Amino acid sequence: MKQLIFLIFFLCLYSTARSQESDTLIYAQGNITSASTKEPVVSKISYKSLPYGSKAGFLSGSTFNFPLFDNEKYELTVVAPGYAPSKFMLDPAEANSERKVIKNIELGLPASAVKVAEETHTVGKIMRLDNLIFNAGTSKLESSSFEELDHVVKMLKDNPKMIIQLEGHTDFQGSPTANMKLSQDRVDAIKNYLTSKGASKGSIKTKAFGGTQPISRENTEEAHKLNRRVELRVLQN
Repeated sequence: MKQLIFLIFFLCLYSTARSQESDTLIYAQGNITSASTKEPVVSKISYKSLPYGSKAGFLSGSTFNFPLFDNEKYELTVVAPGYAPSKFMLDPAEANSERKVIKNIELGLPASAVKVAEETHTVGKIMRLDNLIFNAGTSKLESSSFEELDHVVKMLKDNPKMIIQLEGHTDFQGSPTANMKLSQDRVDAIKNYLTSKGASKGSIKTKAFGGTQPISRENTEEAHKLNRRVELRVLQN
């Protein structure tokens, strides 16, 4: 009986010690996504303690979660096919109130593929149409806009599987409702021009943002001009 009581007492002490250890551990946690598409990327993940690598581990997936033992800094390496390898240092001193070091990682293209991506219009790529001119406060396109739009028509004809999305933005001055309508009217006008020149209607989607996604929040004419824009996003190719 005494032995049983002693065993129970020992197990309670052991459980308490493990619980306290678990409560004080700091964890590294994060998601791995494509910088261009924002989609999860399944990767090979390796980590090791610094400076000697006495503690190390390997994971596979688009997320990670592992403990940083003994309050040591760790080196994290992420490798995925078609992306540039990424390496980071994780510091327990940067843990949040939940004892987690959050490190969300966006993987980019390798340097050798960047130029190729520019030429092949990789999915997720966003191009700003800088030479579009509308009459002030309207959706009427000025003829000086046609040259740039003709390049878009050619791009669509040269890539028959491509699907694009025209995204309209205004500045954040005035009525949000009016701004949303104006941005929609403008992308609709661009779509109408593209289809009138032979682009497939099914290859062009539109989306209006009004003034909800400004590049700059400064209240200057230069900032407002920067915010008034139409962007072309490649959805499929």
